[in-house]
Amino acid sequence: ELAAAAFLRAGHGKNTSVALFLGNTPDHPINFFGALKAGARIVDLSPLDGEIALSHKLSDSGARVLVTSDLSALLPTALKFLDKGLLDRLIVCADAHWGKLGTPQTALPDHPAIVTYGKFIEGAAKPAQWPAIDVEDVALLQYTGGTTGLPKGAMLTHGNLSAAVSIYDVWSKPTREKRNAVERVICVLPLFHIFALTVVLLGSMRRGNLISLHQRFDVEAVMRDIEVKRATYFPGVPTMWIAIAALPDLDKRDFSSLFGAASGGAPLPVEVAKILDRKVGMKLKSGWGMTETCSPGTAHSPEGPDKPGSIGTMLPGIEMDVVSLEDPTKVMPTGEVGEIRIKGPNVTKGYWNRTQETAASFVGDRFLTGDIGYVDEDGYFFLVDRKKDMIISGGFNVYPQMIEQAIYTHPAVQEVLVIGIADDYRGEAAKAFIRLRDGEKPFSIEELRAFLAGKLGKHELPAAVEFVADLPRTPVGKLSRHELRRQQQPSVKKKIA
Repeated sequence: ELAAAAFLRAGHGKNTSVALFLGNTPDHPINFFGALKAGARIVDLSPLDGEIALSHKLSDSGARVLVTSDLSALLPTALKFLDKGLLDRLIVCADAHWGKLGTPQTALPDHPAIVTYGKFIEGAAKPAQWPAIDVEDVALLQYTGGTTGLPKGAMLTHGNLSAAVSIYDVWSKPTREKRNAVERVICVLPLFHIFALTVVLLGSMRRGNLISLHQRFDVEAVMRDIEVKRATYFPGVPTMWIAIAALPDLDKRDFSSLFGAASGGAPLPVEVAKILDRKVGMKLKSGWGMTETCSPGTAHSPEGPDKPGSIGTMLPGIEMDVVSLEDPTKVMPTGEVGEIRIKGPNVTKGYWNRTQETAASFVGDRFLTGDIGYVDEDGYFFLVDRKKDMIISGGFNVYPQMIEQAIYTHPAVQEVLVIGIADDYRGEAAKAFIRLRDGEKPFSIEELRAFLAGKLGKHELPAAVEFVADLPRTPVGKLSRHELRRQQQPSVKKKIA
């Protein structure tokens, strides 16, 4: 309430945007809930984004106030926004307030627009009446990755956020009632990401869970939380689970405290799930959701059948179907591939200042996700790929994710990304970029194709392979095909020239 009162006193209430440029520290939830109570919209900024993307988000959202910390990884960038005239006020939290973490800090310059968080809240008084908040008021402008141009802000309302938490509550209630315990949740996922915000922060606040905050992913730090601090729930993204599955002494590690584990943000390689099941008995299953759904979409019931590669069934209160790629009003039969549509109280009302893109994203009251997949006879959904990632090779639709899943079964492969490259004969062909496990040696494209024969159709077999020391990732640690394509563009253009 003190933060909320301070935001109100400073004029950052209804119809204003407050940007948060923070890592995983208590400063995030304090300012997040404070600004919301004051009636403002939150704009969560990723500390891992570049200046161009961050400047665009500030300008597009209309946020003239930014909350950050004095960490050297954050403050110098925030000061640049001030110099560019993008901000009227910069509120700086003292990271040392939460203990010595050994992270370097930057001294505050003398500037009339800069105020420490301590000074900002000093003397702030609770108002006679708090602003009235309607469920349709926009609570959060959550910017998407911008893989098709400049990032666009999904308008998520107070009703959307509340519904998202309630959806997960209803789904998990039977299991939680059996345990009747306070959970200790590992939060490595960044709080500026919708998965962590909804599943970890908002869900834990409602249920009274303990949250163990991590500034970044370190596999041994996570294992200490599990083995020593006896964490009970760990939601991660596939790259985190790949790192855990690659631990040389995995079968000797103690996962007994973990009551729940989840993988989201991107499809989990089937082979990684098999390794975790075989070596430590962990039944790790993927769910699905997106920024525009406030996270909820599908999940696996603990009592449900084991369907490798599935993202589960619809969560309570959500309706989903699969429609034709050519005609989004035509629903596809069971088992046939198309674009996934979704409807629910958690789904965004549209994109901020983008009426045309909003209109193009909906068919009636159903949101077109851009994800290609199918649903089986039991109601289990399967992702095939992102619509924009699809490769058209010789007239056939080829899905990089399907190829990646097959390549992950190779014992020498640690991580892989597949993208389309120009091909004189087929128009496009698949190329695999592989990071090998430690100590493994590269192999030829012929050897790879021979290994994949039978696992994939002939039109799906990669035409080229390249071994790399590392693969590009998104700000939240997911492998990034978009960034890989961007990196490859200069060489592709050179070949064409």
